Amino acid sequence: MADGIQYIGKFLILLGAVIIAVGGFLLLSGKISWLGRLPGDIIIQKKNFTFYFPLATSLLLSILLTIIFWLFGKK
Repeated sequence: MADGIQYIGKFLILLGAVIIAVGGFLLLSGKISWLGRLPGDIIIQKKNFTFYFPLATSLLLSILLTIIFWLFGKK
């Protein structure tokens, strides 16, 4: 029973850290104007239609998050 409570405690701490990180990212997103406008992001504009797919931005964020989780996941 104690193992389950410790697992829930660790999960809640991790969830709180993720929420804080997302909140910080949202606060800083207006100041990082190049994010979302990288070369490699796909933008198709037609008369009444705009398609935007941030491919390069997604890859960059994926690489950064992989490195961060890899560093914190080491024991």
